[in-house]
Amino acid sequence: MDITRQQRIEGAFFRGGMLTLENSNYLREVKALTEALLRVDLTPNDLTVEALGIPSGPGKAAIMAKEPGVVAGASEFQFLAGAAGIKVEPQKKDGEAFETGDVLLRLEGDRNQLLSLERVGLNLLQRMSGIATLTRKLQCRARSRSDSTRVVATRKTLWGLLDKRAVHLGGGGTHRLGLGDAILVKNNHLALIADQEEEAAPIAIARSWSFRRQAAFIEVEVRSEAAALAAANVFRSLQKESREQYPCLILLDNLAPGEIRGILSALRAAGLLDYVLVEASGGISEENLERYAETGVDAISMGALTHSVRSLDLCQRIS
Repeated sequence: MDITRQQRIEGAFFRGGMLTLENSNYLREVKALTEALLRVDLTPNDLTVEALGIPSGPGKAAIMAKEPGVVAGASEFQFLAGAAGIKVEPQKKDGEAFETGDVLLRLEGDRNQLLSLERVGLNLLQRMSGIATLTRKLQCRARSRSDSTRVVATRKTLWGLLDKRAVHLGGGGTHRLGLGDAILVKNNHLALIADQEEEAAPIAIARSWSFRRQAAFIEVEVRSEAAALAAANVFRSLQKESREQYPCLILLDNLAPGEIRGILSALRAAGLLDYVLVEASGGISEENLERYAETGVDAISMGALTHSVRSLDLCQRIS
């Protein structure tokens, strides 16, 4: 059965559904991060709570939105708070949109613990929700210009898999989850294989092909039409020879929208476009995203989703 382009790009780049607390690898990352954040924040103790002499006792709190957005980090917050004996009742689920003034989570537990965990918990929710919110906004903008173009993250992640999950909750693609996840041949790899990328790319693809069972996809980065055509020709030959459809990607890096259109036209004219998926990356921002989406590429990867995202404005109110 033929697999559509959308199915191929989703199989390659959209694997955030596995990033849950039931996944032992993801749980390990969440535990390591939250423990590190708490260790820094509570070493040696919460001096303000100690100085004020506030007695222990039952308390309640609510996490509220001071601006609209998309929830991300609720599950991770629940894990963090639960370890401190705080009961969390989500009012909004991960991936759900909210408006200013909405209550996202209700908390019950020792009031000193509610005070001491406030900043770390909010940092977690604010960053992840900021990523999810920006991702959804940019995906909608891309879709307004091209129904088939998907926005995906890069590995420019401060919080690793937690950032990737936040992108997923915003409707974006995760791309690689780590170096052992897929094969992505970049310009520095090609430079060690041959002097010209149109010579190096086919060699790199041929060497990588036998490792495809271990990889979610194989992708090669190129910066010229000649290299894109050379790479696509090898991808077509290998797929025909093996009689299988496999996610084969060409990454067009740091090219202008006009150059990308030209390469897509050349691939189409050569009968190669059906055998590859095309990703655009490098220098893509909120300001020029729509121009890149108009080219009709399958994916647009943006480091801005995670490396410089603005945390969402949330607050905790104790009662």
